[in-house]
Amino acid sequence: MPRRKDIWRCGLIARPAAELLSGGLADAAVHWLPEEPAFAFLADPFAWREPGGRLHVFVESYDYATRHGIIELLTLGDDYRLVARRPCLREPWHLSYPQVFDADGATWMLPEAYRSGGLHLYRMGEGPADWRREAEIRLDCVPVDATPLWHEGRWWLFYSPATAKATKLGHLHVAWADRLTGPWTPHPGNPVRIDRGSSRPGGTALVIDGRIMLPVQDCRRTYGGALRPLWIDRLEERGFAAVAGAPLDLPGSAGAYRDGMHTLSSGGGVTLIDVKRIDRSLSGLWLDIKRRWGRSAA
Repeated sequence: MPRRKDIWRCGLIARPAAELLSGGLADAAVHWLPEEPAFAFLADPFAWREPGGRLHVFVESYDYATRHGIIELLTLGDDYRLVARRPCLREPWHLSYPQVFDADGATWMLPEAYRSGGLHLYRMGEGPADWRREAEIRLDCVPVDATPLWHEGRWWLFYSPATAKATKLGHLHVAWADRLTGPWTPHPGNPVRIDRGSSRPGGTALVIDGRIMLPVQDCRRTYGGALRPLWIDRLEERGFAAVAGAPLDLPGSAGAYRDGMHTLSSGGGVTLIDVKRIDRSLSGLWLDIKRRWGRSAA
């Protein structure tokens, strides 16, 4: 029974991601979200701003007591402080990595849901707390951390296969489509990249100075041990070429959360990150024992 537990914390930086990539995160002024109760955390932050209105942050909300993630909606004030929060998407399976973006006259969410056996696209209904499943995206494998990008007249999707631990942490696949809802065509060169240090997506794909930048996780030491930019110089139906940049420094204000970072997202005029600390206490082990006893008794 594993004793270690990753505990994440989310932060907001009121600067563009492109500027942070060139200048670094070490001295960045971070507005940290409050810490959660023991053995619970918020992670995978993605921002969306209402037209002319408030900034919303969508996060994975996870509790080790249940080991089941849901998506929560956090509403921030003008000073980036939390003013409201509520669950906004819950499924029978674990959810995380809730990317929210505007396209084709609607607002969409594409969360991580590999334990469902697939990937589901949601459309916003009456507001940012109302999400309706619109389509299933079919690929060459069940994906983890699928990350979309509209580039040069078509949609591209970057993802890692949920096939095995090695592929989840160290393989990168690509697919493309003319419409967000599909059909999607997997790249014939998949996996286009095999490298545990720079393959699993970790945030918003951006075009910066004409180059595609995909944040990727460095999982050589630990899952989400660091984040680095993957600069994609060739993205074609039969070609792919990329080079990984150096791991990003952790913000100086991360405090005890210095064991990793696995999200760099951009939206609503801000940049969001998450950082982690590793808990190896006996309290965490006892929590797992109680959960398993409860499950056996049921």
